[in-house]
Order: sequence, then structure tokens, then C-alpha cells
Amino acid sequence: MNAIDMSFVMLQEKSAAPTSTSHFPSTEQLLAKGGDARIALNPLTKTNQYGCGTKPNASIAAFGSATASTISENSFFAANQLRNRLVQNIERDEAAEVYADQMSRIRQELNELCGLRNSGTDIVFAASGTDVHLIASQLAAKDESLPVRMLMVDTLETGSGVTAALSGRHFSNRAALGSAVAQGAKIGRTDHGQVVAISMRLANGTPRPSADIDADFEREVAAAVAAGERVLLTMVDVSKTGMIAPSVKCAVDLHRRYPNRLDVLVDACQFRLTPTTLQNYLSQGFLVGITGSKFISGPSFAGALLIPSSLSKELRPCARLDKLQAYSARADWPVGWHAARSLYKKPNFGLLLRWEGAIKELRAFRSLSNAVTMRFLQDFESAIKQRMQEDPIFEMLPVPELQRFPFADKPSWDNIQTIFPFLLSRPASTTGKALLSSEEMVEVYHALREGSNDLVQLGQPVDCGRRGVIAVSALRMCLSSRLIVEAMQQNGRNQQAVIDRALKALDKVARLVRAM
Repeated sequence: MNAIDMSFVMLQEKSAAPTSTSHFPSTEQLLAKGGDARIALNPLTKTNQYGCGTKPNASIAAFGSATASTISENSFFAANQLRNRLVQNIERDEAAEVYADQMSRIRQELNELCGLRNSGTDIVFAASGTDVHLIASQLAAKDESLPVRMLMVDTLETGSGVTAALSGRHFSNRAALGSAVAQGAKIGRTDHGQVVAISMRLANGTPRPSADIDADFEREVAAAVAAGERVLLTMVDVSKTGMIAPSVKCAVDLHRRYPNRLDVLVDACQFRLTPTTLQNYLSQGFLVGITGSKFISGPSFAGALLIPSSLSKELRPCARLDKLQAYSARADWPVGWHAARSLYKKPNFGLLLRWEGAIKELRAFRSLSNAVTMRFLQDFESAIKQRMQEDPIFEMLPVPELQRFPFADKPSWDNIQTIFPFLLSRPASTTGKALLSSEEMVEVYHALREGSNDLVQLGQPVDCGRRGVIAVSALRMCLSSRLIVEAMQQNGRNQQAVIDRALKALDKVARLVRAM
């Protein structure tokens, strides 16, 4: 940075630091701060764009973790306790120093819970999974000597802002640290390069053969290398509807074939992974993006980018992070990333509290054995599929078996389906079965959250092609770590209660459709 840039950073830091704790925001307020426009609460519903509030609501049957989950009592308690400690600490120390200390603690705990102690893995915190993609794209540019081709699956299976984030553009009209930005505009002076999205499903919503998807990725990588470009290949594990693409074998083979020209980002933002699977990805030298706000069911909008030791050593000397000043604070990066000095020492206490809540949920889930978790997931899967197969109103959207060859050497819970996408049809009549349109699926999604005592939260509808002239979408019944922990309470005697609640949620779906 030149002298003018450094002066501007110092001015921002000075203006960002609170001078008094007398007006320190409440826990509810902080949980809705430090993110893009999606995190803002609707003044009427008191919920964000994902339909989640900042207060616990035990009356909701929460099966929407592929989108987000309403904060739990335990998670809120942990966040609130931390908020109170922050107030005390800020009375003694600078806010930025307090934030840095706490983020370092969260980083250490996350490393421990993921089995990464002494692995040399660096963890960079981010306000969302989309922010994770933005940060990864900046790192992939390295010294910016070569253009970078970004390869990803279609946004229907990842997120609407991912394409913009990978291309180095603002994906919202507000950045994580509070700045108003021009959505779609470059965050720097240059584009990163071409973004290519490869479809995971056919026009009617059925999955494309894995070999065809892999072939498309291989073709694009070869073309990029031949054109003198670098490549950031984003492999999703798992997507919004529970798929992996391209295959793990494809990503591993391409990375070995082009070690100096291709980086792999594993989009594991659903975080439906065992520590072993996560460690396997990092051992390959892959970047891994996670969130604590989907499967882990912490408060909405808490992301992290895991950088393996081998890649961290390569990136630290050449990384340029100044373009991330609106999105990333200095303490979001581990000590040793000297390029982070170009970022503001501005605390993002909202992100800190959201990760505190997520760590609470993750710690509880990690206390369960793989065998116990597998048995419950198998029972849940069997019950959900049987319910849908018996009722013509439901049509399950096909989800391929989860395969992570060559990694998988023994059965684990992350090979079992936990996201169940489905279409809906009106009851058969003289005109035959009539699928609900995408617009009607949105109506059902919102209607599920209405009523006095049987509120249901499912994963938001995902567009999945057309059937004839009708554009169709899939709702999603999802298991979260929180529900699995709940099922194991009372020495596992609570399992049927969780399954029954899910079946009751599907009953409400069926009633709504029959009443349309």
C-alpha cells in the first residue's frame, strides 16, 4: 500500500472503534449485523431473507437447514454470554484487540473440532458462503500474472451470488463490513476472468450422469490451460439438493495433472462432512469452504475458508487482499498473513457471535459417534422416503448416491442422504396428475410458516427445470446436526419423536396442497 492508502486505512480504523460500551448493541442486534443485505431483518416479520430471526423459536419444526435454521436456545445463550464478556473486555481494551483475541479462540476451537490440530491449516472467517467464494477467487489470482478461469456448477445448486463473487464483483448492494456497494460492479480494476457454470441436472430436473459432468469439467480445464490461463475449479460437496459434482476422483485427477495451473475449492458450505472427509480434502491441497449456519444449524451467515498448509505457504508471500477491505477484517485472517495488514482493524462482532453459536452446536454434534449417527440417519431416510412414496402428492427428486472415491475407505454418516428434495402435485383428477409450478411451491413454502402451533421450516424451493410447459421447483426436507443431537437425548429414546415431527411436517405440506 502507498502512503495515501495507509492513511485511509488508519482513518477507517479510528472511526470504526467504539469509544464507549454504553450503546453496545444487544445480542439480537449483533446477530443481524456484519453481513450483506440478506442478513437484514424485515421490520414486519423480524426475519432475514431466509426466514430466520435472531431469537430462538422452539415452536418451529426446523427442517430447512439446507437454507438456514432459526437460532436455538443453546446457541443464543452462548452468543449472549459472549456478548456480555465483550462489553466487559472492551471497557479495558481496544475493540479491535478484543475481536482479534476472540476470533483467534474461535479459530483454535474450530481446528480442534475438525481434527486439524497441528495440521498447519489456516482458517479465514467470512460473513457467508458467498463471501468465502469471493475470498477464494482473490487467492486464486495469486500474483495476477495470468487470467483465471473459474469453473463451477450452475448457481441453482450453489447460490445466486456465487458467479459474481468468483468473478470478483460485488454480489450484493451491501458488503459484510457495512459499506454500500454497487451490486455487479468490480471490486477492483480488473476482472478475474471467465466464469463457466456446468449444469448438474437435465432440463427435467433429473441428475446428469456423473461421467458427463466430469467430462465437461475436464474439457474446460484443458481449454483454459491451452489458452494460458490459471483455473479455480469449484467442486460442490454437497449442493442444495444433496449432490457432489464434479466427482472427487475428477477433481483429484485434474489437480494432479495440472499442479501449477489449477486450484480446487471444495464448496462444502453445507458442512455435511465428517472430519475425516474434510482432512482428506485438505491433504490433497484443496481449499475448503464451510459454514456454521446450515447443517451445523448455527445462526444464519457464518462462513470460513480452510487453507491447507501446503497452499498457505505458497499464497502468503504473494496474496493481495486489499480488494477485500469491504468484506474482510484483519483479524478474520490468521497471524502470519502479512497481506492482511492492508485490511481494516474493524471488528465484526456479529460474525463473532454467529460463530460462537455455531461452535456450540458443532461441539454437541461431535460428541456423537459415527455408528450412532449412521443408524439414526438410516432410520430417518427410510421413514421420509416411505412417507413420500405412499402419497401421490409427493415426487422425490432423484439424488445420486454420495460417492467420494478414492477417499472413502469405510462407511461414515456423510455418505447417507440428509437433504430430501421433492416436487408436489395436486391430487389426481380426470385431467391426471398436475405438478405445482415454481410459483405455487413458493406459496406452499411460505404457508408452512403460517398458523398458530404447527409452524414448519423447510429448505427454500430450488428451481429444477421444466416438465412440459411448467417450470418446477423442489422443496427440501433436511436434517441438521441439532436435530441429530436432539434425537440422541434420553439415551437415544428421542429418535422417534424427531422422525414423527418430520412426518408431521410432511402431513402439513400434503394438507396445504389438497386445499389449493
